[in-house]
Amino acid sequence: MTKPTTERGRIQITGFDAEHAENRDQSSDWCEETDGETVGRWTRAWNRFKRNRTALIGVAIVAAMSLLAIFARPIEVLTITIQPFSIAPYSSTDILWLESDVSRNDPPSWSHPMGIDGSGRDVFSRVLAGGRYSISIGFIVVALTGTIGLVYGSISGYYGGWLDEVLMRIVDMVLAFPSLILALIIVSMFGGGYWQLVAAFTFVSWATYARLIRGEVLKLKENEYVLAAKALGARDRSVIFRHIVPNAMPPLIVYGTLNIGTVVIGVAALGFLGLGMSAETAEWGTMLENGRDAIIPGPGGDVRWWITVFPGAAIFLFVLSMNMIGDGVNDALDAQEPGIGGGEHE
Repeated sequence: MTKPTTERGRIQITGFDAEHAENRDQSSDWCEETDGETVGRWTRAWNRFKRNRTALIGVAIVAAMSLLAIFARPIEVLTITIQPFSIAPYSSTDILWLESDVSRNDPPSWSHPMGIDGSGRDVFSRVLAGGRYSISIGFIVVALTGTIGLVYGSISGYYGGWLDEVLMRIVDMVLAFPSLILALIIVSMFGGGYWQLVAAFTFVSWATYARLIRGEVLKLKENEYVLAAKALGARDRSVIFRHIVPNAMPPLIVYGTLNIGTVVIGVAALGFLGLGMSAETAEWGTMLENGRDAIIPGPGGDVRWWITVFPGAAIFLFVLSMNMIGDGVNDALDAQEPGIGGGEHE
């Protein structure tokens, strides 16, 4: 506000803390570090994410695990080898005690760093190869559910009215069932397998994305730039996907990042119950199911800890790393709308 002053041509402004304003986070695209050039919100988010060491550690771990899974064994598509490298010393299905001097349930050694399982297979090779199933299912499911939920929720929130009521009641019906139980029912009906698991977790997960994006669209569609686009004659499709959806993406990205780990745990849970991949498949949850007898041996038996510890550790490490990344993404995208006093000072 202003107050009168006896000096001609001068206005005194009160209620403004200059020092506080200088130390606050940037609330606009302009900053001195860029010589007056504007910086996009995604660039600001990336710059903030890069300063989060915990998130970068998570990215490094996930990237390493993904690369190890990809290069574990050669990949062939329609009899054409598209990935010829092999980090794993053995195939995930090789029964070594028939071909070499190893025995079933051999403990970890220099030649077999994660030991041998009850079927005579190398656990190290199976853990590396198993990442292909667990990790890829997590990313594919989140990509599908995010896309479906984005389109569904955007249409529901933008048009509103009776269409919104009908679409949201369908979402309520899906969310009324516990997700893991519903996925278990679907897999039980259609059988286990890679794409059956993808379909099951896609069916139970898309509704959350739809509700999340719908709430963002309800807020954003009242903004002035949306009204201006409509006034200029833009089609509804253009308004939704060019003006509203890009601004509604941050919460969706945060939730999707965190949800990858949730899907991996769900797939492992079904595998542990014997409802996931086939028994000989080196999926991490299925490996745990195959090693249940090693956890609780019979009278006089030994605990063969390596059969379950290593696939369980792979699940733990991957999910923990995805949560670290998700927290970092959340912190970075929260910085898009800092207040005068909000935000993190460094």
